[in-house]
Amino acid sequence: MKFFLDTANVDQIKRINDLGLCDGVTTNPSLINKEGRDFKEVVTEIASFVDGPISAEVTSYDYETMVKEAREIAKWADNIVVKIPMTEDGLKAVNTLSKVGIKTNCTLIFSVAQGLMAAKAGATYISPFIGRIDDMGEDGIRLIYDLKTVLDNYGLESEIIAASIRTNKHLEEAAIAGAHIATIPGTLFEKLWTHPLTTQGIESFKKDWDSFIEKTK
Repeated sequence: MKFFLDTANVDQIKRINDLGLCDGVTTNPSLINKEGRDFKEVVTEIASFVDGPISAEVTSYDYETMVKEAREIAKWADNIVVKIPMTEDGLKAVNTLSKVGIKTNCTLIFSVAQGLMAAKAGATYISPFIGRIDDMGEDGIRLIYDLKTVLDNYGLESEIIAASIRTNKHLEEAAIAGAHIATIPGTLFEKLWTHPLTTQGIESFKKDWDSFIEKTK
C-alpha cells in the first residue's frame, strides 16, 4: 500500500517524507485555506521535494471551467494530479483530460456506481471517503472491498485512494480490503507508529539497561 499525506502543511509533509513514508500528497481547497498561503505556491513547493503524485483540486464545477483550470494546474509540475469532483460535469472533464494525458483523481466517491463510472471515464485515481460513509451509518471499508472487486473484475486501471481516514483501524482495514493507497491526515500519521506496548517495552529496556550500567560501575 502507498501512503499519501492528506495535508497542505509543508512541515508535516517534510517530516513524513524524511521517513521515506510519503508516496504522494493530496490537497483540497479546505486544506489550502488552513495554511493561509497561495494555492499555486504551496502545491509547487510540495512538488519540489515529494517525488510522488500531488493532487491539486479544481475550484470550479462546470465542465469547461474545470478543464481550463485543470490544464493550467497540470503545468505547475510534472507530478501534479488534478482532483475533480464526482459529478456529471466532473466525469466529462475526467474523460477529456485523460485523453490528453492529464492524470486525475476523482474525489467525493460514496458508492460502487460512482467509482465504476469514474474508472470507466479514465480517472487515474478514485477516492472513496471511508470516514464520511461511516458517519452516514454505512460501511466505508465494505465500499473499498467492493470497488476493488469491480476494478479487478473488469481490468480497470484506476487506483483506489482510501480517503477520509480517521483512525489506525481505518488504515489497517483499508489495507486488508485491498486499497492501493491510503491518504492520511498529518495529525494521524504519528499515531500509526506508536503503540502503548511499544512505549512500555522501551521504558522497560531502558530501565534494565540503566540498572546494568549501575552494577558495572
